[in-house]
Amino acid sequence: MSQELKQTIKDMVIVGKGILAADESVKTATKRLASIGVESTEETRRQYRNVMLAAPGMEKYICGVILYEETLHQKSNDGILFPEVLSSKGIVPGIKVDEGLADFDSSAEQYTRGLDGLGDRLEKYKEAGTRFAKWRAVYSISENTPTEKLIQRNAHDLAKYAKICQQHGFVPIVEPEVLIDGTHSIDACHKVNEKVLRAVFDALNKENVIIDCAILKPSMVISGKEANSRAGVDEVARRTVKCLKATVPEELPSINFLSGGQTPQEATAHLNRIHTLGEDLPWYVSFSYARALQDPALKAWQGKDENIPKAQKAFVKRAKLNSLATMGKYKEEMENEE
Repeated sequence: MSQELKQTIKDMVIVGKGILAADESVKTATKRLASIGVESTEETRRQYRNVMLAAPGMEKYICGVILYEETLHQKSNDGILFPEVLSSKGIVPGIKVDEGLADFDSSAEQYTRGLDGLGDRLEKYKEAGTRFAKWRAVYSISENTPTEKLIQRNAHDLAKYAKICQQHGFVPIVEPEVLIDGTHSIDACHKVNEKVLRAVFDALNKENVIIDCAILKPSMVISGKEANSRAGVDEVARRTVKCLKATVPEELPSINFLSGGQTPQEATAHLNRIHTLGEDLPWYVSFSYARALQDPALKAWQGKDENIPKAQKAFVKRAKLNSLATMGKYKEEMENEE
């Protein structure tokens, strides 16, 4: 089993490459499509996924794609199942396995559902060609949150999920997302991220999860979206590295950040700065972005077939800029290059 896990890690931890998160729920995909005036149906969602998943040349910069269950059984415009499209390009197909959020403990917080029957679902997903999974837990920052109770509950569930994944031959992506919404300072974000990551790795160790066959998808240490004075690129990079070095075991092979509401440019600039700080990073540090990779393509596509080549070009360009950022080679002026 661990041979299977090691092979997946080898195929997903490649310098200059990152992971595309294309696992938006129907609700989120509906919002994205509404932003360009397109009605959300199973077919329009398929067309939207097709823009990215069938983009020529994406394999130069993308090594894995997280899919949503609906997408697993859909086909490209050429009539090929999406997992097969990806595998044929040498890209590893993965799957979001959590079942969304539910209210926690009658408070304002939410925990993630989906542990029941997870093993059986993974066996079905394996038949469909996927090799890794993702589970997202969320934490909001306010005067009273996140509570210790939620931090422990999420850590416990992320660890249980990761253990079940590895038992079924899946590499788990562990995603503890500290939300960017709010007026909080970068100090508050740093404190919460550190607390959350410590709890997560404690729980993973208790469950005997194989750390070198797992991937972390964390938030960056960043000021709240509505904060009065938001920290600049340098401070975000510096704080993020400091937080990770204090909490993440060196044997973890890869850290793939979520973009979490940052603009595409911000997400790329922050990732790049993490690599130019001159810090010695024990892990590969890359991206697993959704919106920050897809937004330019969505805007270029506008739901029209004739715009597909232009949209795919926009997507691949964004992937390339993030690829450069994983090597500290991104420059802002590249944004305007064709």
